[in-house]
Amino acid sequence: MHSPVPPNRSGGLPLALGAHLIWGLLPLYLWLVSHIPAFEFVGWRVISSLPLCLAILAWRGQLGEVKAALAAPKTRWMLLASSVLIGINWLVYVAAIQAGEVYAASIGYYVTPLLSVAAGTLFLNEKLTRRQWLAVAISTIGVLLMAWEALASLGISLVLALSWTAYGFVRKLAPVGALTGLTVEVIVLFLPALAIAGWYAQGPAGSAILWGWKDAGLIVVSGVVTAAPLVLFAMAAQRLTYSAMGMIQFLSPSMVFLVGLFFFGKPLGTAQLASFALIWTAIALFIVDLLARSRKA
Repeated sequence: MHSPVPPNRSGGLPLALGAHLIWGLLPLYLWLVSHIPAFEFVGWRVISSLPLCLAILAWRGQLGEVKAALAAPKTRWMLLASSVLIGINWLVYVAAIQAGEVYAASIGYYVTPLLSVAAGTLFLNEKLTRRQWLAVAISTIGVLLMAWEALASLGISLVLALSWTAYGFVRKLAPVGALTGLTVEVIVLFLPALAIAGWYAQGPAGSAILWGWKDAGLIVVSGVVTAAPLVLFAMAAQRLTYSAMGMIQFLSPSMVFLVGLFFFGKPLGTAQLASFALIWTAIALFIVDLLARSRKA
């Protein structure tokens, strides 16, 4: 079983950017499966992810790491907690996108980086530079402006933010490799997912995977869409500081915001436009600082 990789190890930034690129475009995929009930889709998402994770681990000769992770009490409990957190996050996010609450989902992940930075400084003794503190202050103003125009759906945003921040924090501390941890999480969620899929199969519409080849294909693809960014995220979390991961997380909600604006045609208010500009300014400032410190290192 792998021990945590020291922070700031090279390669963390490209991994984080890759994960958030996939997540930023995820609403387009969820739009294609919006006719499938959120509970059932999340169930199939878990079921489709497990064979893929096991196949990759087998190919890499790392199946023994799953057994080792489950045998270690501390790791087992940490991954049980992360399983519950990611399950809640998936369900709320899918339901929000299906309900057209694209901006609410976006705001949830705009709040997340601020919570991540707070967690990193409070619990992991991570230090921020003056430029990073300025970026945090600017982004906080932007998030508050955006949240003010979406008070009615703020509950969705808060659940997404809290569940994802806690998930990232647990995975940061869990002494297990990225793919191994994800595999354990989908193993924990597998039986509940089977129960959900079976319950929907007994309904009048039957199982969504049997509706046609298109629906079956989209459901199978959910395994790749789920596993790839989470593995990239977990690998990046082990190479970057938690605070840096938090600020980079502004990228995916910004993309979700743009998808909502240009693809879903959601109206854009003045406060939202101002907050969008502030948040991107903060992202640029933080990444410039991160790159400058990486060159020095």
